[in-house]
Amino acid sequence: MPMSTFDSMISAKEMDSRVQELARASVLLVACDYDGTLAPIVDNPREARPTRESVVALRQLAAMPNTHVAVISGRALTDLAALSRLPDEIRLVGSHGSEFDVGFADHLRLDQKQQRDRLLEELNHVAQRDTGFVVEPKPAGAAFHYRMADPQIATHAVQEVLRGPATWSGVHVKQGKKVVELSVMATDKGHALERLRTDVSAEAVVYAGDDATDEDGFAFLKGPDLGIKVGEGPSLAHARLQDTEAVAKTLALLAERRRAWLTGEYALPIERHSMLSDQRTLALVTNEASVNWMCHPRADSPAVFAGLLGGARAGHFSISNHDQSPPISHRYLPGTMVTETRWPNVTVTDYLDCSDQRPYQPAGRTNLIRVIEGTGRIRIEFAPRLDFGRAPTGLHEIEGGIEASGTAETVTLLSPGVVWSIVDDGPHQTAIAQVQLGDAPLELELCLGEGAHGGPRQPVASEADRRVATASHWQDWADGLQLPSLAGEQVQRSALVLKALCHQPSGAILAAATTSLPEVLGGVRNWDYRYCWPRDAAMSAAALLALGSSREADDFLNWLLDRVDHLPGPEQLRPVYALVGDEALPEAVLPELAGYAGSRPVRIGNAAEHQVQLDVFGPVVDLAWRLLDAEVAISERHWEVVKAVVSAVSARWQEPDHGIWEERRPPRHHVHSKVMCWVAVDRAIRIAKRLDPELAAHWAPLRHAIAADVVENGWSERRGCFTTAYGSDELDASLLWIGLSGLLPATDSRFVSTLKAVESELRDRRTVYRYRHDDGLPGTEGGFLICTSWLIEAYVLIGQLDDARTLFKRYLEQCGPTGLLAEQYDPSGERMLGNHPQAYSHLGLINAALALSD
Repeated sequence: MPMSTFDSMISAKEMDSRVQELARASVLLVACDYDGTLAPIVDNPREARPTRESVVALRQLAAMPNTHVAVISGRALTDLAALSRLPDEIRLVGSHGSEFDVGFADHLRLDQKQQRDRLLEELNHVAQRDTGFVVEPKPAGAAFHYRMADPQIATHAVQEVLRGPATWSGVHVKQGKKVVELSVMATDKGHALERLRTDVSAEAVVYAGDDATDEDGFAFLKGPDLGIKVGEGPSLAHARLQDTEAVAKTLALLAERRRAWLTGEYALPIERHSMLSDQRTLALVTNEASVNWMCHPRADSPAVFAGLLGGARAGHFSISNHDQSPPISHRYLPGTMVTETRWPNVTVTDYLDCSDQRPYQPAGRTNLIRVIEGTGRIRIEFAPRLDFGRAPTGLHEIEGGIEASGTAETVTLLSPGVVWSIVDDGPHQTAIAQVQLGDAPLELELCLGEGAHGGPRQPVASEADRRVATASHWQDWADGLQLPSLAGEQVQRSALVLKALCHQPSGAILAAATTSLPEVLGGVRNWDYRYCWPRDAAMSAAALLALGSSREADDFLNWLLDRVDHLPGPEQLRPVYALVGDEALPEAVLPELAGYAGSRPVRIGNAAEHQVQLDVFGPVVDLAWRLLDAEVAISERHWEVVKAVVSAVSARWQEPDHGIWEERRPPRHHVHSKVMCWVAVDRAIRIAKRLDPELAAHWAPLRHAIAADVVENGWSERRGCFTTAYGSDELDASLLWIGLSGLLPATDSRFVSTLKAVESELRDRRTVYRYRHDDGLPGTEGGFLICTSWLIEAYVLIGQLDDARTLFKRYLEQCGPTGLLAEQYDPSGERMLGNHPQAYSHLGLINAALALSD
């Protein structure tokens, strides 16, 4: 690697951009030389002290999560520690990277110790020629300083050292600023830096140094790393700072930006992401026209773009105006899942192709289409990162586009007429293009899956026809909905979100489009919701059924039948499944990803699959009843599943479970779970009254027994309300289902007092927390939107309509700019939290609107 000249180093603007990017590294290592970098060069090396501002910045960095700080100096470790007085959380490495621990010299061989002593004796002999010479003993050698000596005498003395002890066998020489260092061991700051990188699993490294010995460190930098040369002279570093004062300012800037990133200040708010869907997979596009989340071939598959959880290096597909100005608008086209992002001179239209005119498209194939219209210059960045970025992703040009390679996944971007520049980004590559728009729209088509390989092809339909067909796919369905008189536009958008979360090939319904968007910024409450929870899916299908769409309910029940067919009985139904099949969902973490706003770990899979959640039975049978009540015939197989579910409830309702909130602690007798068991039997009785009245009479005692048990054991005389679990004093919002389900009438004082307790203890202005008790995890999460909707429905039930309307108005205010809702809302930060968009939140909006409209 050739030495950089001053002119070839990055500009101040590029330096600022690199610091901003490095501040978002998942695990960051910041390392510096000492003399000339942290401490100004002084005549007497024993008086070198670090600048106060640099020490403050290093302390701040070292105190941040997943941020590691080290000082690598030519000084002996004891000398470095005494002079710097840096805290223990900052790693000190002495002797040019060879001295990691005190006592390092004890490991020298006897001949090395003898050679070291000879070196020290000889250097002290040379130093007697001028009072300005300083000999600094080190564990493996010595340093000969001549900064304060007479220049003429110093010249002769240095030559004597270089021609004498420096030539001895086994002696290693390093020359720095007014210093010659001799050691009986090879020393190299580069190897020390690499060892530190490995020890902390750093994704990126910042290294700053001023001396010739620091070039060893710069030589080991790679990928997103940043090397900073302090002072003049040729260097392998990427950037240059003039002095220690500039170093202090840069470290302070890095510390401030990393703190801001870790606390979420720079993270694009979750609610500013819109979802695209073809009902096989999903993508998120920001309000600035960047696709920063997309998995393939299914929504629960590995990500192709994961910038949402790891910044730009984790994968994105971005379009921006040449001047980097922000768009003036971002919206859905009415009644569709097609987005439009506009600048004054440019419009970008995005959609996942849902057209029916695609006989050429095999199963497992997805097409993301981006159409750019307007005038002027635009910038396009195409940075796929296969398998969450764990697989090195290479790019190469093909006729009419770009093709990615790295795994068995096939990714082709068709971009006729675009001239690409492919640049390295660590183990990956990114394609960048500057395009002058013309009269015709620029069409970009990302083809994923079988058949995507092989260069350009001629589709059966034009892009314009496919766009119309995709819009019609959504609009025709949305036009058939029976919308309430209240908040019709928001209800339609919520319905479209639920429809988009339906996995059409299987009938499964996702809980959310993403994984690991945090419930606490910077915290560990990060879960993978890209799967199908039978409870959540049944509630989603029921909300759509209430709006007049029954296909989703029928498809979901058929999916559920396939799951039950592979079990001894429905009592073995798991709480959560993959979208297709019965494969396990082992929970794992992705250390490669920094997490949204530094919230780690990023998880894939979900350990809740191993829990017992008895509440799943209620929503499933309730959905079957709602279908029948809507005069939609249920099949004989559906009826057989209902009967089997009642048998499962009969066998298991008295068992403890983990409950709807999936707390990771021992099972308890959750009141909500018992209520949902009662719902399963109650709705089965309603079905049986139409299909088999004798069976309805047979199940009645079971329904009565469950209700009696809940009333007797779930009620707390001390609290004056029902509580989360038998014998507990804790409160949670799911207790509202005691009245919402019909187990107790709305007029029952015990339900009303429970509602009042939830209102008093769990409501915070515009949101309702699911609970306030300690669940064993750190951090305080936001309010749960679905809990807010339950309180709205409960208000309606007991006749507090003004309270219901007021809270519903505030619910609507939480919708993002394009009408999407995440799982939670943080009333203090006034921002969304949790996975996005969340089925619970949108079905809650629908149900609340229907309750108020009725």
